[in-house]
Amino acid sequence: MQVFCDFDGTISVADSTDHVLRRLAAPAWEALEEDWVAGRIDAATCMRGQVALIGGSDAELDAVLDEVRLDPGFADFAAWCAQAEVPLTIVSDGVDRFIQAILTREGLAHLPVISNRLVGAAGGRGLEQPYRREGCGAGSGVCKCEATSRLTTPHQPVIYIGDGRSDFCVSGRADILFAKASLAEYAAGRARPYHSFRTFHDITTTLSALLGDRRVSAS
Repeated sequence: MQVFCDFDGTISVADSTDHVLRRLAAPAWEALEEDWVAGRIDAATCMRGQVALIGGSDAELDAVLDEVRLDPGFADFAAWCAQAEVPLTIVSDGVDRFIQAILTREGLAHLPVISNRLVGAAGGRGLEQPYRREGCGAGSGVCKCEATSRLTTPHQPVIYIGDGRSDFCVSGRADILFAKASLAEYAAGRARPYHSFRTFHDITTTLSALLGDRRVSAS
């Protein structure tokens, strides 16, 4: 069994990339967002263009990221997974530098993260997308289907947790799906079973019950 979890809007209360863009990017980032929403460009192209517009020093970037809060139940959920010996991997179409800064602040830097990579320095930042796959249905910088497939065996049960468009495709290979926001709407529209959640406390409680509390008690 393995848990895969989206980061922005799922583990984090707010989308860390959007928060940075609103605070530090040139206004042209919004036009790129409109092009993506309208389907004129894919998510991967949108992200590369937006990250290139981010200004500010590293210190200013860190100060903005320090404003991003995590779901109040996530730290307990991560501890639950560790105690239950269930691997937990974050799979995000966000930015590694942003995610790691937030996790480090919360004492969770040990968690493995698959994401896009921030490169360059202040005044010349860019985005590498090593997990992008041509033909990926999500059009994202991180193909979550391929990334999760590489880390699991064919018969290994997969638990997936997410909230947005980059999670649509990968949600179909989850044995147990936790969904909210647009991912919940997507799953419901396809009659796909899922568990709704408000915080990770809900997920811990549900998984503990589903597993019969054989190995660990919920926090």
